[in-house]
Amino acid sequence: VLSADVTARYYRLKGADTVMVSGSDTHGTPIEVEAIKQGITPKALTDCNHAKVAELFRLWGASFDNYTSTESSVHKEFVQKTLLEIEKNGYIFSQDTQMLYCENDQRFLPDRFVEGKCPYCGCEKARGDQCDLCGKLLEPTLLVEPYCTICKTKPTVKTTRHWYIDLSKLAAPLTQYLKENQQLPASVKNFSLNWIKEGLKPRAVTRDVEWGIPAPFEGAQGKTIYVWVEAVLGYISATIERFQHTDSPDRWREFWLDKNTKTLYFVGKDNIPFHTIILPALLLASGQGFNLPWNVSATEFLQFKGQKASKSQRVGIWIDEALEMFPVDYWRFFLIATRPESKDTNFTWAAFIDKINADLNDTFGNFIHRTLSFINNKFEGKIPPATKLEDTDEAILSAVKEKVAQAAKEIEDGWLQSAANTLISISRIGNQYLNDKEPWNLMKTDKEKAGTIFYIATQVVKAISVVSEPFIPQTAEQLWQTLNLQSTLGSCRWSDAVVPIESGHKIVKPQPFFHKIETDEDKLDE
Repeated sequence: VLSADVTARYYRLKGADTVMVSGSDTHGTPIEVEAIKQGITPKALTDCNHAKVAELFRLWGASFDNYTSTESSVHKEFVQKTLLEIEKNGYIFSQDTQMLYCENDQRFLPDRFVEGKCPYCGCEKARGDQCDLCGKLLEPTLLVEPYCTICKTKPTVKTTRHWYIDLSKLAAPLTQYLKENQQLPASVKNFSLNWIKEGLKPRAVTRDVEWGIPAPFEGAQGKTIYVWVEAVLGYISATIERFQHTDSPDRWREFWLDKNTKTLYFVGKDNIPFHTIILPALLLASGQGFNLPWNVSATEFLQFKGQKASKSQRVGIWIDEALEMFPVDYWRFFLIATRPESKDTNFTWAAFIDKINADLNDTFGNFIHRTLSFINNKFEGKIPPATKLEDTDEAILSAVKEKVAQAAKEIEDGWLQSAANTLISISRIGNQYLNDKEPWNLMKTDKEKAGTIFYIATQVVKAISVVSEPFIPQTAEQLWQTLNLQSTLGSCRWSDAVVPIESGHKIVKPQPFFHKIETDEDKLDE
């Protein structure tokens, strides 16, 4: 979500017509299993948690144009209509199949209703749909020594009818799409092509569970749609819903049918096949001409003290608790600046404290505060004039311009960690500039020259305010307001980063933007 938000905010600053959508994945077996354990209905569980999640994303500054739910009537209608189109086009068939069945609970055991040993890597707690350890997609009947997750008994095997999408029919167009897509990261493209080489097999579209979207196929009464089939279609339905109550309800078509539009996805590496194989397959099979994914930015795993961060396993930091400990921009910056883009990374409190103190407080915050405080105290809060620019002054402006362009390219290429660190390097340039020039010593002998130095430093501060908006929006807006610039930062453009603030412009008295973390690791663990 943070990766998507950084990117969406950047493209809005660039002036692109941008829509950021997602939603709560409210269906599927994990929900039904948890509802059974809590003794409540799945809808009661998901309605409550959807509201909580939506509010937490708001507090984290996620700039969704629509954060919806797969319980949305718009979503259900779109999924059913699309699957009927896919069936009409000859890609969906039904057949009898053998499924695990719990005699004790009188239910079939798809996905999360069953666990066992992974037949590929031997993981002791592989689920019926996927092994978290090796990443292989599974079917429940493939599990070794399976057991029902509700009552822990050994299941039997029974016959049931299910509907399948024949992915093998789509292997050729999927391969062509992947090979021709120059934007996809090499790791994502190679992983997906190898997946196809191993042989695409029919994938179940329906499930024997009560909670979900009713299957629309003739003879499929009592069946629901497999969650990963319908959830990935939610990107389109969320866009439809976004414009449904506007003056232009058909504008969603511009984002999904106009070939000049680019769609970007941000996922963990375990979700790659669903966005490069399953989703494109559904879009191609529908025959509606939907835009295929332009880019799928997939991260490696963020581990927590050596373990895989996991909601289901309760490993990690809950995002509501995180905000009780430190301001949201501390977290946003740290998570993007250490984003696991090429290998798994490991969260530790020591790394968090060091990154915040060294980068945000000592470098970023220090440069801005010393610059604006000096102008406020020595120049009556007015940007001093630049009487004569030396080569070193021009070099600073040129270096900052290059860094702004570099950050833009890194964001567009999906290297958000690099872009966040490029942001810090701009303030590092400013700090070094002040240290070399020592304008505070010039105040007594050459105030005009000192003023020129702070004029240059102010231009660096403005560049920082714009470039920081995608990463730390609350701080960026605070900085924009301190600079006393017109309107809000969100209404400006990325190019404004290098448009000078005129001399004589009056700023607001600055306040510290960050504070050093003095707490030790043991207290944070508590």
